[in-house]
Amino acid sequence: MSTKDAAFERTVQQEVSRLEAHHPSPDDIPGCLSLFDDFLSCNVFRSQVKSLYRYGERPNCSPKFEEFKYCMSIKGMHPEERRMAWIQRRAEWWATRRLTCSSEDVWDIRTEPLVNFPKPIPDGPVEHSTPE
Repeated sequence: MSTKDAAFERTVQQEVSRLEAHHPSPDDIPGCLSLFDDFLSCNVFRSQVKSLYRYGERPNCSPKFEEFKYCMSIKGMHPEERRMAWIQRRAEWWATRRLTCSSEDVWDIRTEPLVNFPKPIPDGPVEHSTPE
């Protein structure tokens, strides 16, 4: 397994853990109707104009329609199986997004908290220095 594949698998597992905690039951994943609403809202006039203004082109609504189609394809599964299938798909999407460069990349992902952050507040009165 190459380093790139190992990094992808590690990132997918991190995302699966995060999504499982965020969506603990089958009722917490989005329903097909809400995904269809997302697709339709992508095609409304306001969304089209905003995308033209910001990016100079119409929005690509195909991924939203693909999410709706995927939801419909797993509709017949047992609720827990459907939840895990949805979590796995979203984890792979987030892992791909995290590992590819984007104009939104500003911060590095921190794997451990900073040492002594935030600094503890002292118990006594705070002394202010005055400029001389």
